[in-house]
Amino acid sequence: MKGITYTQVAQYCVMAFAYTIPAIYIAMTLTGNVIPQLGLIGNYTASEPVVPFLEKLNNINTELGFQEYTSGKMSTINMFCITAALMCGTAGLPHVIVRFFTVKNVRSVRRSAAWTLSFIAVIYLTAPTIGAFSRVNLIEKLNGTAYTQAPSWFFEFEATGQMAWVDKNGDGVIQYSGPAKSEAGTFTVFQSKSPVYPSYDAPEHQRIGAHGERLLASKADDSNPNELWFGNDIMVMANPYMAGLPMWVIALLMAGCIAAALSTAAGLLLVLSTSISHDLMKKIVKPDLSDREEVNYARAASFIALGVAAYFGINPPSAFIAKTVAFAFGLAASSFFPTLLIGIFSTKMNKVGAISGMLAGITFTIGYIVYFQFLGGHEEQLLFGITPEGIGFVGMLLNFAVAFIVKSFTGDAPQHVQEMVAEIHIPSGAGEAKTHDFEI
Repeated sequence: MKGITYTQVAQYCVMAFAYTIPAIYIAMTLTGNVIPQLGLIGNYTASEPVVPFLEKLNNINTELGFQEYTSGKMSTINMFCITAALMCGTAGLPHVIVRFFTVKNVRSVRRSAAWTLSFIAVIYLTAPTIGAFSRVNLIEKLNGTAYTQAPSWFFEFEATGQMAWVDKNGDGVIQYSGPAKSEAGTFTVFQSKSPVYPSYDAPEHQRIGAHGERLLASKADDSNPNELWFGNDIMVMANPYMAGLPMWVIALLMAGCIAAALSTAAGLLLVLSTSISHDLMKKIVKPDLSDREEVNYARAASFIALGVAAYFGINPPSAFIAKTVAFAFGLAASSFFPTLLIGIFSTKMNKVGAISGMLAGITFTIGYIVYFQFLGGHEEQLLFGITPEGIGFVGMLLNFAVAFIVKSFTGDAPQHVQEMVAEIHIPSGAGEAKTHDFEI
């Protein structure tokens, strides 16, 4: 476990540098500020006139027919639930929790938690700046530009299918516009969720357009004038290209993406394999399990988990990776987090109540996600307007409620369990609590 911990430390260093260095470069280019967060609230200095950056971003959006960037698109309750699900889900992620098993004492756990929150803050506070900077870069570089004069990075991403252009009016100019520019209130480029291309053996006139662009087999959506499509996830990778950063910075960003994937995968595989082999097989199903058999079960669980992960990697629940990640955090928030919290602060919660709460929370959350993501649920059917990304918070509340209701009907935890929890709350060698009388 310590080996994986040290490996993840190295991977985090790569990931942090890969994430922040491009943001620093772009902040200097657009705002003249070396700190991305200050650049976001500073002035846009890349061209005249000099205006506040957020004002520049809002003006660009409204001119193209989008909402102001700072206006927000979600209801307050939905935003609150998504934020809470992400926050509580982080606390409930198994591969994060087990990291605290490698520290020496309670004091080290607290220091480790403080440092962890600081490092997470670096990444989380940089993310909004990258999103804002990339939007300005994309619009400034592409909108109103003739296709033949588009920057080279656009052709590279077009070739990979991450960006697409459909010349709806035949003028050879890339035009990007929002729903306000259309009477239908839409801005989809084509009549499908993602671009579909002709086969590589199709005739050249079906694959290459009049201006050299890559043609689509998808039928164009003529209800609006928008001609530019790009995948949301590609913007992190495209941002350094758009800002004209050196190739070593782009390579560092790619290394950071790989480090993030490996770090998470290593932690999750460790937790999953040991949970199956030790906690389930050794502790419950077959107590006389030998060490060799336990290792074999761990290996089998790892291979099965890799197979499932590979399938969902190829066929993700959502085309937007960030949404898929939000689902995972919501599931952790609705299942593990309440049980962990109850286990810390309640000495009387029994096994039946805890398990019932976990099953109720995760079943509700999975059902909600599957219905709206796969079974065609409509927006008007959302519970209080909460999207699947934030429903984990509701599942968490359901978990708490079911756990305490079931506990009230099934009695308190055994006395030795209550004593164990109480003992954990008292530092070793502290002795029993005593009352003191003070005179003033």
